[in-house]
Amino acid sequence: MSAPPRGFPASEYRARVARAQSRMADRGLAALLLTTEADLRYFSGFLTRFWESPTRPWFLIVPREGDPVAVIPAIGAALMARTWITDIRTWPAPCPADDGVSLLAETLTEVAGHGGHVGLPMGLESQLRMPLADWRRLRARAGVGFTDDGGIPRGLRMVKSEAEIDRIRAACAVADRAFARVPEIARAGVPLDEVFRWFQCLCLEEGADWVPYLAGASGPGGYADVISPAGPYPLRRGDVLMLDTGVMRDGYFCDFDRNFSVGTPSPQVQAAHGALIDATQEAATAARPGQTAAGLFQVLHDALARRGTPGSGRLGHGLGMQLTEGLSLIPDDPTVLEAGMVLTLEPGIELGPERVMVHEENIVIREEGCTFLSTPAARDILLLEG
Repeated sequence: MSAPPRGFPASEYRARVARAQSRMADRGLAALLLTTEADLRYFSGFLTRFWESPTRPWFLIVPREGDPVAVIPAIGAALMARTWITDIRTWPAPCPADDGVSLLAETLTEVAGHGGHVGLPMGLESQLRMPLADWRRLRARAGVGFTDDGGIPRGLRMVKSEAEIDRIRAACAVADRAFARVPEIARAGVPLDEVFRWFQCLCLEEGADWVPYLAGASGPGGYADVISPAGPYPLRRGDVLMLDTGVMRDGYFCDFDRNFSVGTPSPQVQAAHGALIDATQEAATAARPGQTAAGLFQVLHDALARRGTPGSGRLGHGLGMQLTEGLSLIPDDPTVLEAGMVLTLEPGIELGPERVMVHEENIVIREEGCTFLSTPAARDILLLEG
């Protein structure tokens, strides 16, 4: 399948804004103030890596009626003008004396009206991304009241359009192709940090825009954790190598992993890998509208418990414009699954002291069940030269 065209038509963004405005009206909000990369991009299409610079804040105001207003550093004006946003107000950032505060205060008062209620994301995974001193100044200067946004952007972003699902599927296809080429770069004797570097190259060769996330590990019969940076330690016969990647294509992530055995796997490793695959398939069968995140966690946990010792922590999460977003597969997340939600299934199993194995796939919830976006791994663990 060919990759979808890049970017979205203005109609995609207008539909997102319309859905947000309907929910804003229900909550009595005059506007939303958005300050983070994903929320701002969701409604505008403004895609840049310049967010890596922490010295410049960026703002998007979504009014209850009409089109959004961008209040941004002047360096971003040309790029923002290539989106569907037409009302773009800038200041010459960075400006420590007044880094957009006055401009933002004036714009909020104009858009929301004096005394209007402006919603700000305040729930899980939210962040302000502006200096607290400037936040105090904004509250003092803007003639509006700030309140919780009720999770409006978060709720909208959890349910993807078909165009968004196509982008995530394309990112998964990039990683699928890169994983298939791991035997080209990994074998006994190759240092783990070299494997990491070359795997990122493979992802880029296969069409990733960039590789914001790559984690993994290796060790005899399993590994101790799944978040450590790679060291200069050569792979050895009997090791299990795990690579977990989140590549980005056209602004959307995939997030899944693959396990490899350096040489012939031990019976314990092969059994553990098969158990992870079976648990993933069992959870996929249960992943349908009406199921809850907590319920799906329990399906995975019980499936693992019947096959070994379940690992700790969450067993999956939402996925989209960010590597992890929205729901978590944990015992106390009551989120009800809906068609269009994209999430990961991420079972883990303990094999002994400081030895675990994890597996991860990406799925989309459909009315009739779920569909895999990553190509499901086989029960037999992948082999590398030992």
